[in-house]
Amino acid sequence: MRHKTIFITAGVLIIITGVLFLLLFRRTPATQVRNAGNTKDNHTEQLIRANQALIVKDAEFIKAYVERHQWQMRPAQSGLWYDIYDHGTGRKAALGKLAEIAYTLSLADSVHTVCYSSAQSGSKTFRIGQGGVEAGLEEGILLLREGDKARFILPPHLAHGLTGDNNCIPRRAVIVYDVELLNISE
Repeated sequence: MRHKTIFITAGVLIIITGVLFLLLFRRTPATQVRNAGNTKDNHTEQLIRANQALIVKDAEFIKAYVERHQWQMRPAQSGLWYDIYDHGTGRKAALGKLAEIAYTLSLADSVHTVCYSSAQSGSKTFRIGQGGVEAGLEEGILLLREGDKARFILPPHLAHGLTGDNNCIPRRAVIVYDVELLNISE
């Protein structure tokens, strides 16, 4: 009988300990939602920090590239680097206008690999501010007037991003545009 009492007492203690454990350490739905939000927030913060680090790394790479080539370029706040080296006298580029450019697009690599050019495929025409071209190219074109010749260096976040263009431009590529603004029209 005494054995039975010890087993029953031990069983009751185990059950009480288990119930207390569950009561003290269980996660309520509100806790689960709050923690899920924190996990999402933490993940988002980690992604933001990683992207900021990549932007800094890209800026350092571009600065060194510009210095190595002894180009006189200026950085814009967005990360675009530009140099207008020949000034035209035509109409100023503006949002909503149609821009026609002669261009060479190359990689900022050791051999300046040419990816695309108007010599191969003809001039490029696009409506400024409507997309369809790299964000950095649109930003750079807005600095120009007809007849201007310029060089733009676009970091990945203003060019083809993490994936490249699935053709000539690899993932996370820094690209160089040499452009001449041929025409601005309605």
